[in-house]
Amino acid sequence: GCDTSLPPSLGATMRALRAHSSMALRKTFTTASGAMSTAITATTTVANVRPRRSALYMPGSNARALDKGRSLSCDVILFDCEDAVSPDDKVLARNQIAEALAAGGFGDRELVVRVNPLASPWGEDDVVAMAEAGAHAVLIAKAENQDEVNEVAALLHKTCRSRDEDKGMPDIWCMIETPLGVLRAAELASMHPVTCLVAGTSDLAADLRCDGEWQHRTALLPFLSHTVLAARAHGVAVLDGVHLNLQDDEGFEASCQQGRALGFDGKTLIHPKTIETANIAFAPSSEEVQQARRKIEAFAEAQAAGSALVVLDGKLVEELHVREATRLVQLANAIAIVD
Repeated sequence: GCDTSLPPSLGATMRALRAHSSMALRKTFTTASGAMSTAITATTTVANVRPRRSALYMPGSNARALDKGRSLSCDVILFDCEDAVSPDDKVLARNQIAEALAAGGFGDRELVVRVNPLASPWGEDDVVAMAEAGAHAVLIAKAENQDEVNEVAALLHKTCRSRDEDKGMPDIWCMIETPLGVLRAAELASMHPVTCLVAGTSDLAADLRCDGEWQHRTALLPFLSHTVLAARAHGVAVLDGVHLNLQDDEGFEASCQQGRALGFDGKTLIHPKTIETANIAFAPSSEEVQQARRKIEAFAEAQAAGSALVVLDGKLVEELHVREATRLVQLANAIAIVD
């Protein structure tokens, strides 16, 4: 059915994080001695906290690949009904993905399906089938306007309601891969059902008539940053585009590091061999987590002592730093559960 809840192994915390991305979580921190600090309210959402370091595209027409997905270490599986599937295999892909979702066995991975456009012969049936099979989200390719999102949302809602189930409906993700999509990214990210933006760098580069790989993606940097800005402004997740050259391991690693530096939560992938590199690049290091915990503790101790000034290693620590430190620690904890 339309069960979009997280697997039980993630526990109550991660189930809470599956709530709508606008919900803020109030966190309280304790010092090393166990003393309770002043509560800090932070808009830490599912979009920010759930691990999405690696999102692997998987053509729905490849039954062997679908089965292999159950054993891969990626955070997200992007089942594909659209770009990676020929017209003759569209129905086959839809049916195989729906069967795989219904069968389960994917553990804690987030299961997202890129559907065909509603205007195509397959789009509406794709959306209905994935809602019924229990996909966590559907991904709209070449998203450009709010009407598209509203139409998909209405169809998802109708499908779930008609099955008389009260377990919520799949989220909606939007691919930002056209010039108009980039210009409207903030409008799309602001919509209630949307929880993630996905950069489609290959199609975007083609539309822009630019070389998307030249000089560390220099031509695409303004548009990548714009997509991140739109996502952060509205509290949704954002994933970087694919790296097409599978023989360029060094370039792929550099692309991952660049993506994290730009603010992306993770990277979309086209081959399982790239999962580990992405997982490492987009995860906080042990040093970063340790430093984040020190900031939280120092801030809590200062608050408990009535001090408005917090200095750690010679650097001022403000509440904005503590909010980010909190998000980073929560992400590290969530990764530890998944891994």
